[in-house]
Amino acid sequence: MKTGFLDKLLERIGRVGPEEVQTYLTRLAREKGFLEMIFNAIQEGVIVTDPEGTIIYMNEAACGLFGLPREDCIGRLISDRLRGLDWSEVATGAEQVISRDMEVFYPENRILNFYAVPLKGDPIQPAPRKGSAKATKGHDASDIIGYAVILHDITQTRRTAEQTLESERLSALTLLAAGVAHEIGNPLNSLHIHMQLMERRLRKLPKEVREPLRESIDVAKEEITRLDSIINQFLRAIRPTPLETQPENINRLLEESVTFLEAEIKDRNILVEQELCPELPLLEVDRNQIKQAFYNIIKNAFQAMKSDGILRITTEMNDEFVFIRFADTGGGIGAEQMGSVFQPYYTTKKQGSGLGLLIVRRIVRAHGGEIDLVSRDGVGLTLTIRLPFHDKRVRLLGP
Repeated sequence: MKTGFLDKLLERIGRVGPEEVQTYLTRLAREKGFLEMIFNAIQEGVIVTDPEGTIIYMNEAACGLFGLPREDCIGRLISDRLRGLDWSEVATGAEQVISRDMEVFYPENRILNFYAVPLKGDPIQPAPRKGSAKATKGHDASDIIGYAVILHDITQTRRTAEQTLESERLSALTLLAAGVAHEIGNPLNSLHIHMQLMERRLRKLPKEVREPLRESIDVAKEEITRLDSIINQFLRAIRPTPLETQPENINRLLEESVTFLEAEIKDRNILVEQELCPELPLLEVDRNQIKQAFYNIIKNAFQAMKSDGILRITTEMNDEFVFIRFADTGGGIGAEQMGSVFQPYYTTKKQGSGLGLLIVRRIVRAHGGEIDLVSRDGVGLTLTIRLPFHDKRVRLLGP
């Protein structure tokens, strides 16, 4: 609205006749509509409040960011409509601009940067009559009469930064893992050679001595082979190597994974319940890497439950994805820890490596999928793997 028009109107407000009121009101309405059209065209969210945080104005972008209709916000406290926002931290009464980041959970998970700008000015006073003494101001010119809150969506910027950081962490982890694998591989090779030498010497011993020693050597050789396999699988899991995919039955891979861990299941007295959808389509996956992900998830669940727990493994599907859920009855993960579970070396276990879920997510994302975690602290954790069963590169979004 042009300041000149308002100034002139205020100067002669005492001389405005009834017949002119309609003309001025029409012009004011047009100016107001023009300003609203401009603010609604702005991509950033704009919220204007009074000093106490009561919403005076909210543009369409701000309504869309929070999924709130404007009529339910005007006249309400901003902290009531945006639950979780501590307005006292924003409206400190200071004259400087306050900038913060916030995470929005509904209607979409977004990261917003907002800055609150104090609005300073004088309360509106009636214009003095011509020839009368000039009216005195009731407040100092520096009084804050409200706040303008500007909201900018930085979700993509933040995610790009997180992906870059994760890529750097994985690169460092890959170098470390390669070094560790090399250091472990040499002793394993030496052990394997010495086992072969022991087998040759066994042939010269009497049968009653030879047989018990042979059984022990066979067990040792199997464990050496298993360690070597684990190292190779670990390296394949964290290295960004091309997937060797072929059509696989996910239900069968799950059953094989559970069977492989059967000895540990019995030792911990854990009940594993499987509800596998028989209509699942074959998925193009790397068999070894997907099984490595299943191993890590199942072993994490075992360690969380310790003993006498229940692990429920279910599969289902919709038009686009296959869902694989692992629900355990362990202690769950606290809210303050949820943001750290995929960081390298972060673990809540005394003897954990902190690499299991990081490897799982890398494998799942390499297959075009994603992981969701739902936890109730002290009750249990549900981990869901979502894998696409069509080879899609793009998805047309709704209007």
